[in-house]
Amino acid sequence: MKVILQQDLKGYGKKGQLVEVSNGYGRNYLIPRNLAVPATEGNVKTMKQEEKAKDRKLEANKAAARETASKLEAIVVRIRARSGGAGKLFGAVTSKEISEALLDQFGIALEKNKIMQDEHIKNYGTFEVKCKLGFEITGVIHVHVIEGQ
Repeated sequence: MKVILQQDLKGYGKKGQLVEVSNGYGRNYLIPRNLAVPATEGNVKTMKQEEKAKDRKLEANKAAARETASKLEAIVVRIRARSGGAGKLFGAVTSKEISEALLDQFGIALEKNKIMQDEHIKNYGTFEVKCKLGFEITGVIHVHVIEGQ
């Protein structure tokens, strides 16, 4: 019996996959528990449409990540920080501060956990900070730390 899985099933497949199972297992276990639906012509057609919609959404998200990466290349984020003297900052510039500055200055929403700092920014100056935008796309944020409150 061919069924379309509605949830991931260990040993059988992932959600949305068309799999072959024994008649009894399909009729008596999978279908009554809404773990699968019979592979009728209509259900297969619906599955393929959902797959295409998922692929389109994935491509749109990849395009948005590429666009964000290109925007980040062209901008410099300015962050004001207080210092204790000799150019050393009180504390460090965090990913959260960079994320908030991006949103305030340029309207680019980037989660703080996507910003990857190799080392903490503890001095004034210009730094390059990498960020992971998803889909193996990375961007570079140019951060300029200046004196101020």
